[in-house]
Amino acid sequence: MESKPLKRKLTAIFSADVEGYSRMMSEDEDTTVRTLKAYRELLAAILQKHQGRVVDNPGDNLLAEFSSVVEAVRCAVAVQKELKGRNAELPESRRMEFRIGVNLGDVIEDEKRLYGDGVNIAARIEGLAGRGGICISGSAYEQIKNKLSLGYEYLGERTVKNISDPVKVYHVLMEPEASGKVIGEKKALWLRTGWIAGASIVLFVLTAAAAIWNYYWRPAPSSKKDASMAEISETQPEKSSIAVLPFVNLSDGQGQEYFSDGITNDIITDLSKFRLLLVIASNSVFIYKGKPVKVQEVSRELGVRYVLEGSVQRAGDKVRINAQLIDATNGHHLWAERYERELKDLFAVQDEIVQTIVATLAVKLDAEERARAMRKDTDNLEAYDYVLRGLEYLSRVTPSDNKQAQQMFEKAIELDTRYAAAYVGLGQTHLSFFRYGWTEFASQELQQAHDLAQYALELDEANASAHALLGTVYRYRLQYELAIKEFERAIELNPNDAASLADIGTVFDYLGRQDEAIHALETALRFNPKMFPRHYMHLGLAYYLKGRYDDSIRILERSVGRYPKHVFLYIALAAAYAQANRPRDAERTASTVRRLHPFFEVDSYGTAYVNQADRASIVDGLRKAGLN
Repeated sequence: MESKPLKRKLTAIFSADVEGYSRMMSEDEDTTVRTLKAYRELLAAILQKHQGRVVDNPGDNLLAEFSSVVEAVRCAVAVQKELKGRNAELPESRRMEFRIGVNLGDVIEDEKRLYGDGVNIAARIEGLAGRGGICISGSAYEQIKNKLSLGYEYLGERTVKNISDPVKVYHVLMEPEASGKVIGEKKALWLRTGWIAGASIVLFVLTAAAAIWNYYWRPAPSSKKDASMAEISETQPEKSSIAVLPFVNLSDGQGQEYFSDGITNDIITDLSKFRLLLVIASNSVFIYKGKPVKVQEVSRELGVRYVLEGSVQRAGDKVRINAQLIDATNGHHLWAERYERELKDLFAVQDEIVQTIVATLAVKLDAEERARAMRKDTDNLEAYDYVLRGLEYLSRVTPSDNKQAQQMFEKAIELDTRYAAAYVGLGQTHLSFFRYGWTEFASQELQQAHDLAQYALELDEANASAHALLGTVYRYRLQYELAIKEFERAIELNPNDAASLADIGTVFDYLGRQDEAIHALETALRFNPKMFPRHYMHLGLAYYLKGRYDDSIRILERSVGRYPKHVFLYIALAAAYAQANRPRDAERTASTVRRLHPFFEVDSYGTAYVNQADRASIVDGLRKAGLN
């Protein structure tokens, strides 16, 4: 008997899931399920309004199809806008934020279900959308690019799991001021153009050669005391660049995520102490957590040759760690090991992993550097566990989580009163209370952060995080020279410390030392492609104050595409447009500033700049843009 031919068709596929769903379930299953049920009903109503059909909805996932790509994207935008309003009414930790991917592709339909690459692509690009975001494939973009009042950021050609050819991906910009804009596409086209591409390669090689000499092989300063940031450079060759992907949690229960994340961060920190390694910062690699990615994709996106990946399984007083080191340029596995040890041997396992990596990559180490990287400042595993829990709470950036973090660090200190990292963590909670305005006693919180950093350094002068915390306190107090001293020491101890590089770059910008600011911030951006918005702003302003307006605009346009709600990025961009003689762009951006910050006043902006000529230059640009 002949089988019935399968039905194929071209359709728009809409794929959505909840970012952080597993965490929410582990914290409060009942509330999460009730919220998901309510949101599903809302999504179903919006889908029906836009003529969509739900194909499947297992767990927190939802798969739907549309006969029109335009309607599929309209529906996605409507969903995100409606959910944004709903989430605003919920506590931050309970907000259910969806990621959405839309693709136009050929699929197989069998008994109302859909199969094939068209479905897989939608699901894969959904993972690139981020919280409350929408990503669409190149095939979908070609159908809608001139039909909707939206903007788009071209994310390039992405290699996605189980799809042989790279997929063009665009991030949908829903802000009204982004309407009609396409960010990043012209640059990609330019790089593909024949003779221009050739010229760009030559230019790149020349620039890279100069940068390599300037950053990597310039002689070290003769004395630490006289070293300036211009002399503190990354000395690691690109061939020894590595990204440590978040270790997968295989322990029973989602409540152990903090433990696998903590081990990942510790390995990153230990590797960062070697000057001949270039190690990507943790917040740039953690964007891959929970996502199926290819190491070649990580290599391309982060600019690294090697990738370390692994898993952690904790059961009682036992721990199992799997780790493998991969040359991501060719997919070859250089080294793999499985460790099954007593929990008390955890630190030894971490050290062994780090030692093996640096030996495999043939990194030359001096004895002092090796000793510093291998040293642990506690042997109390329970105290260590509390610090990992504290860091997990601290990363959530809410007042209640910050208070929980404080309690975790205090418990760690009770167990080991000489545990420097616990005092640093506790100091960071006080800094957060000050930084985010979660207290009526700001000066006391800042003083507490200062005192805890100082005490941590009394326990361990070589604690880079304590120097960085103290430097941040001095920066907020406008004690810039003291801040520089602390940040330089943090970078000396941890040459891959992207946060300290970015913070010292900010201080240099305030002091009018723009060349050093650009060097530090560009280096930080290399280590951490997901830099904080304020650091992008200072890099843009440093270029602005050097009169390099095109470079300033390049950096700031990139940042507003990534952080569209941060008004201070638009403020700097408006000034750069004005000085670059782009009045229409300046006027449009100034309008965005007024919408996001109706009470913005030019006279109150830039007061932290020490050099009055620098502040006058910024004010001049803002007034030219039409701000007052």
